[in-house]
Amino acid sequence: MVISEIKKRDGRIVRFEQQKITDAIHKALVASSYDSKKAKHLSNIVVSILNKRFAERIPNVEDVQNIVIEVLKKKGFEKVAEEYSNYRKKKEEIRQLKKTLGIEEPKLSVNALEVLRKRYLLKNEKGEIIETPAQMFKRVAKAVAEVDKKYGDDYRKSEEDFFSLMSKLEFLPNSPTLFNAGTGTNFGLSACYVLGIEDSLESIFYTLKSLALIQQSGGGIGINFSKLRPKGDIVRSTHGVSSGPVSFMKIFDITTEVIKSGGKRRGANIGILNCNHPDILEFITAKADEKSFQNFNLSVAITDDFMKAVKENKKYDLINPRNQNIVKRLKAKYVWSLIIENAWKTGDPGIIFIDEINRHNPTPSVGKIEAVNPCGESCLLNYESCNLGSINLVKMTKEVNKKIEIDWNKLEKTLKTAIHFLDNVIDANYYTSPEIEKITRSNRKIGLGIMSWAEFLIKLNISYDSNEALKLAEKVMKFIFENARKASEELGLKRGSFPNFEKSIFYGKYKAMRNATVCSIAPTGSISIVAGCSSGIEPLFAISFMRNVLEGTRLFEVNPLFEKISKERGFYSGKLLEKIAKSGSIQKIKEIPKDIRRIFVTALDIKPEWHVKMQAAFQKYVDNSISKTVNLPENATKNDVKNIFELAYKLKCKGITVYRYGCKPQQVLYIGKPHLTAEAEYSGGCPTFVCPL
Repeated sequence: MVISEIKKRDGRIVRFEQQKITDAIHKALVASSYDSKKAKHLSNIVVSILNKRFAERIPNVEDVQNIVIEVLKKKGFEKVAEEYSNYRKKKEEIRQLKKTLGIEEPKLSVNALEVLRKRYLLKNEKGEIIETPAQMFKRVAKAVAEVDKKYGDDYRKSEEDFFSLMSKLEFLPNSPTLFNAGTGTNFGLSACYVLGIEDSLESIFYTLKSLALIQQSGGGIGINFSKLRPKGDIVRSTHGVSSGPVSFMKIFDITTEVIKSGGKRRGANIGILNCNHPDILEFITAKADEKSFQNFNLSVAITDDFMKAVKENKKYDLINPRNQNIVKRLKAKYVWSLIIENAWKTGDPGIIFIDEINRHNPTPSVGKIEAVNPCGESCLLNYESCNLGSINLVKMTKEVNKKIEIDWNKLEKTLKTAIHFLDNVIDANYYTSPEIEKITRSNRKIGLGIMSWAEFLIKLNISYDSNEALKLAEKVMKFIFENARKASEELGLKRGSFPNFEKSIFYGKYKAMRNATVCSIAPTGSISIVAGCSSGIEPLFAISFMRNVLEGTRLFEVNPLFEKISKERGFYSGKLLEKIAKSGSIQKIKEIPKDIRRIFVTALDIKPEWHVKMQAAFQKYVDNSISKTVNLPENATKNDVKNIFELAYKLKCKGITVYRYGCKPQQVLYIGKPHLTAEAEYSGGCPTFVCPL
């Protein structure tokens, strides 16, 4: 007898399709680094056994899967059998989670569950997981909603609203909030910090202590080292000479390596040096050996005067921060070229346009902004922190007459609840130092952003690299920003404005304002995996690829939207996925329809200028900043990097980062077979280590 039907888990009888078995084996072979050409042969053996064993009755899905594992083991593919079996167990766990919740959501993928288990779900002293994802969301919702008690609001309703948003994966806060909220002390709920540092050992090591405590809770830190005197400068108290800011950065790097952020993630830092610091050349080349500062991103703080000197091919002054004396003059073009060369070579340094940042400083009379957080989306005063959250934009759509449209009403309702949530986190948070608590509570900065922009465009049938996409970016972000500001104003009228309101740019323009900033676009590295979507406003990295996560785990990923559409359109197959994984792109695969290739463009398909234009489009309606990496192909030139940096300045971006594929010996996302294992996770804006989001 030839098998023609199969029983699904819900009892339905459907047509038996051998191709599904072939595809499943194919994926398992690819993930286990075996020759995938054997998939069809192995599936033939499976079908032969099915025909013999099930002559009298219809097999169910579990019967088929059991035989697949049996055949794989018998034919010497024990590793593949284990991979297939593990995947099967994880899918069953997800089905059980849905039953436990009593609702369809959360639609957790296998990779999402893997990350939740490794990073987020609480464990006991034996390392055993003691909560489900649903319980995690309930824990966080309850802890954040309890803040409403002191304002006389209905905290039970807020708890329900917060839980609903998170469990449906419509909104997720930054990772430290998910890690720490409701665990007893609410210690360290914010993701982003900037620490100050003065030119003394006492200040340096106080800042080092602050860094260690923040990273223990999972936060990321930005530090501008420009106040430290240059290498070789006199130290009167010891009659010695200074070793310079780059040498002190090594202490911070080592500390981060030791802390490992409480074991939940690697620590994330950004080291910043002003373009006019005497040690700027040493700083620019600090990561050229590809070994130093593995726990740091580096960025040069560029001024308008510097950019003018580059344009006019003039020299500019290097100034000793100890006494403000001019110690040397350098050709601006030479320094600019050195930045470009090293960014091309290693991905570092990036650039922050510090004058553009301070032109939008909401509290200029309180202080000047000197630094940003590790991925660049939060522009903060020294010792200030900011907590972030992201709306899963692809869930803010609806189908009308078989056409996908933006659900503006749902988006407005979602962002209002999200602003409430993020503002509550400021009160719920237990801060690591009195300095951080004071200025954070004084300005109450929050950063609401988005994720899944790439899939959002695809669902709307819009190509990422198009003027239509840029116009939509402005329209969507303007809507979010204006309504977020309105929600903050309403909270301010009800609960009181942030204490520095009268010293802010809002005073006299608004009756009240609860938060000095309301929007940021974060890289959403971890939380986008949990949500099962693309990160931040990044284009798709690839259609199918390998991802390295903590403890060397390799995840074979296929974009779920592509998988769904390819099945609906009838061109899906395991062989096709493997073909795609070799390059990550579908642009040269002729069996895929042209209209699909047009909308499923990847980061390396897109010309570099479109990355910058997209960042600039969003920046128009983001009062903080944006985490965005311009991903470049391996054959990109230094001139490409130069053009990107100069376009970013022209379009008034607050910062810019590039990453040329393969320029580092270790990276997180791989097209084709990865050659190294990295304890890292893709963050969108930070391709070499985990960003705390």
